[in-house]
Amino acid sequence: MESYVKKDIEQIGDIDMYYEHIHVHDSFPTLVLIHGFLSSSFSFRKLIPHLTKDYNVISIDLPPFGQSGKTNRYTYSFRNIAGSVVQLLEEKNIKKFSIIAHSMGGQVSLQLIKAYPGLVERAVLLAGSGYEPSFPRKMKMLSYFPFFSFGVKGYLQRSGIEKNLRNVVHNQTMIDDEMRQGYLDPFMKKHDIFRALGRMLRDKESDLSSEQLHLIDTPCLLVWGRYDRVVPLDIGRRLHEDLPNSKLIVMENTGHLLPEEKPEEVYQLIKEFLDE
Repeated sequence: MESYVKKDIEQIGDIDMYYEHIHVHDSFPTLVLIHGFLSSSFSFRKLIPHLTKDYNVISIDLPPFGQSGKTNRYTYSFRNIAGSVVQLLEEKNIKKFSIIAHSMGGQVSLQLIKAYPGLVERAVLLAGSGYEPSFPRKMKMLSYFPFFSFGVKGYLQRSGIEKNLRNVVHNQTMIDDEMRQGYLDPFMKKHDIFRALGRMLRDKESDLSSEQLHLIDTPCLLVWGRYDRVVPLDIGRRLHEDLPNSKLIVMENTGHLLPEEKPEEVYQLIKEFLDE
């Protein structure tokens, strides 16, 4: 089969899922890229050109982010999102793959690995979140009120794109207009993402416990930035202790947004790990 790049939206159950599939060669292994909270496939744009030297890549916008659906009817638990990812891959006839996940994508990936044992060959968690409880019952109840989505929108507007970007990168001189616009665009379009975020707050389950993580034997590479202010290095150390088949690597002079800050170095770490 010849190489191709396909960008499309597939209906999976009751949600539309946007994906970008770069198929380079039939003999190449496939990597599935899973982004973080308030992000999209855009966050991998600097890493993908390196990965496609050796791998076929499918990057997925998790609902309700990016260009994927934002319906209030979908269940936005990480476990259900993981199931939708698996279903999309089945539709694309992708049966063997490894995962590259950033931030919240790590939580989704660990739920996927637990729910579908043996499906994922290897996993690379780039500052992967973990150990978070579900939201308090009172906050979940508040999310049913119509004003709640306006509160979410107001909070994000007050924090602002500039402040959020400065929080996720160590070298702040790398922030440019392309970066600002890429992360802001999905929130400017006429989609009800803020209502969907309220639904996500209700649906989010507690992350996997230490006991559950101990049962995962999938080889995992944990990569962390030394100066991560979003998911501190202590989370990486805890995951390394709890995941029995894991390796932890700390990158110096780096913050939370590893695929943007150090794409070439991250690619080399991924390749070395996957080649083992």
